[in-house]
Amino acid sequence: MQPNNAASIKPRKAVLAALLLPGVAIYVFITIIPLFTAFGYSLTNWAIGPNRDFIGFDNYVRLMGDSVFWQAFRNNLVIVAGNLIVQMGIAFLLTVLFMSRAMRGKEFHRTVIFLPVVLSAVVVGFIWQMVYSNNFGMLNAVLRSLNMDSLIRLWLDDPKQVIYSVTLPLIWQYLGVPLMIFMSAVQGISKEVYEVCEIDGATGVKKAIYITFPLIYSSMKVAVMLSISSNMLVFSHILVLTGGGPGTSSMVLALYSYSTSFTRMQLGYGSAIAIGVFILSFGLVLIFKKLAEVGQSE
Repeated sequence: MQPNNAASIKPRKAVLAALLLPGVAIYVFITIIPLFTAFGYSLTNWAIGPNRDFIGFDNYVRLMGDSVFWQAFRNNLVIVAGNLIVQMGIAFLLTVLFMSRAMRGKEFHRTVIFLPVVLSAVVVGFIWQMVYSNNFGMLNAVLRSLNMDSLIRLWLDDPKQVIYSVTLPLIWQYLGVPLMIFMSAVQGISKEVYEVCEIDGATGVKKAIYITFPLIYSSMKVAVMLSISSNMLVFSHILVLTGGGPGTSSMVLALYSYSTSFTRMQLGYGSAIAIGVFILSFGLVLIFKKLAEVGQSE
């Protein structure tokens, strides 16, 4: 019997290299080179003007004692935690709901939930500004109409409240991303698995906990790591909604690096902040990856 020619033909290494080269070149150009360039700038005192004097790791020593930097990091952690707990939880519940046979119009609902993902972050920021506006915002107007004046807040002007207010638009806009990842993973599960569970009398809750969750665990890890990396770099939403205020109560790492570099024109120190963001983000992803591996082994 002759072997299948289509299966036996392997592309040459030169062909593979030619196919991979454009993508690798783009990645190196927009990611690797800027990273090393920023690290080089972070070792200087570059400010306004062409002068760049080498100062070693002085910017990083300054960074370690920068209270605004660490406040921004805490704000990023709040945003990451909100997305991991609320966004991932809602996405998983919706995935279980879409699996239900009683659910109608699944394609329509999935499209509506995913639609905000394709919107510009600036557009979303302006929309939520109108929602949160103190005097003319829809949220406070609804609360007044329901005679719930005690719940009215200065959503974007209260330093204790603002970081939670700016987290909600992120949860809303990107809810469709983990939902699509979870739905794709669920569609890869054999229907026979669920049929056997139903024969054994497993309810919807038990199927979700003991069948769906373990079988899509790998996909959930991917969604969580994407969420951590993207929310550690959140920028446009905060810039449009609050600009980091009031004061620095909603400042995040990417916005702090930007404002330091291009508003105060401290390009050397701003580059050090950017490298700090990279290290912290990479560290969080590694910590989660390790914890996920431990949890999976148990």
